[in-house]
Amino acid sequence: MTSLPQHPSEGSERPRPSVAVARAARVLAAAGVEASRAEAELLAAHVLGVPRGRLALADGLTADQLDRYDALVARRATREPLQHLTGSAGFRHLELAVGPGVFVPRPETELLAGWGVDQARLRPGSPPSTAGPGYAEPPAAGAAEAAGVGDGPLVVDLCSGSGAIALAVAQEAPAARVVAVERSPAALAWLRRNAADRAAAGDRPIEVVAADVTDPELLAGLTGRVDVLLCNPPYVPRAVLVPPEVAAHDPDEAVFGGADGLDVIRPVLARAAELLRPGGVLGVEHDDTHGAVLPALLAADGRYEAVEEHRDLAGRPRFATARRRREPVPGAPGHAEDTGGARAWQTGSS
Repeated sequence: MTSLPQHPSEGSERPRPSVAVARAARVLAAAGVEASRAEAELLAAHVLGVPRGRLALADGLTADQLDRYDALVARRATREPLQHLTGSAGFRHLELAVGPGVFVPRPETELLAGWGVDQARLRPGSPPSTAGPGYAEPPAAGAAEAAGVGDGPLVVDLCSGSGAIALAVAQEAPAARVVAVERSPAALAWLRRNAADRAAAGDRPIEVVAADVTDPELLAGLTGRVDVLLCNPPYVPRAVLVPPEVAAHDPDEAVFGGADGLDVIRPVLARAAELLRPGGVLGVEHDDTHGAVLPALLAADGRYEAVEEHRDLAGRPRFATARRRREPVPGAPGHAEDTGGARAWQTGSS
């Protein structure tokens, strides 16, 4: 385990946070941690139980606090994620519980969530659901009545992970009914915990569904009823080298999307076209190498229009959006043509 340099003797005085932070920042920088000063401050604030902005006003660290701080800094120097050490990740206006087994939400995804919030606020209520038994488990926090049906726009978050996108929409667009889908048992535990915490805090409860987003019958009871569908899928191409925090701690199935990064995205685009109501919208985050590929897949599907690519604050391609066509397009997947009305749906895997 990496250890901090011995702090200077200060007699019986408790060392100021600034002294401990300066030493910790040097250790983290030597370990290759970016934003080492900021992370050293965040860890100090966590140990002291104060906001980072009030560190300068905090009392000195006790001996026990200093030992705890040194231990956390040493773990961070081994590239254990900061969020695992503090137990939480900030996302828009939320603090989410995270740890081993769930993907740590990234700031870049806040852009997709914000787009989803805006779309949910713009859209009227959905028609009543005809979801039958077995479609979903009861809403998070056991608040089935509070979840509501047909009294607001219907938003679906696929590959929900910690619930970051779904919970942000539920908080910022409280008229929306939000359904979060995740398949990983470990991630589901974090998702349910965060959903229960936010419901207890007064946010509108979300509904949690344990399911594989590549299932052709995903959310069958909501076919043609979804107003806004959002997805931050595993999309990193397998050969890409990722930082140690990701390689050793983020779940592999939440990061990599096959050889080209599109193994999950392809079936999601196809199923989304079935779930969306005419005029409903889709937003999908993607790898920065997919800036032209994903819009091309959406256009080639034939069931989408108004395809648009969005860049993050660094100017990198980050997520693509599209609208479900209101009129069927002959030859597109899902268009019934000379089949006696039967649906000619395809998975969109090619």
